[in-house]
Amino acid sequence: MAGKPIISVERCKGCGLCIRSCPKAILEMSKTTNSQGVNYPVCIDESKCIACSFCATMCPDVAIEIEKE
Repeated sequence: MAGKPIISVERCKGCGLCIRSCPKAILEMSKTTNSQGVNYPVCIDESKCIACSFCATMCPDVAIEIEKE
């Protein structure tokens, strides 16, 4: 199954748990910040997302949803 992570930039506190939990290593911290001054994760290759939801499950702020295709 394929999908893509939808990240709520403003809810993110930049902890990086999602990045460490992704088995495909497709998340990395952005170079820009949100309104809180925090770098947030971005997906660098949506085509490799397997919709496992590990990133969403690990997020303590519920800032990630997986859109399944």
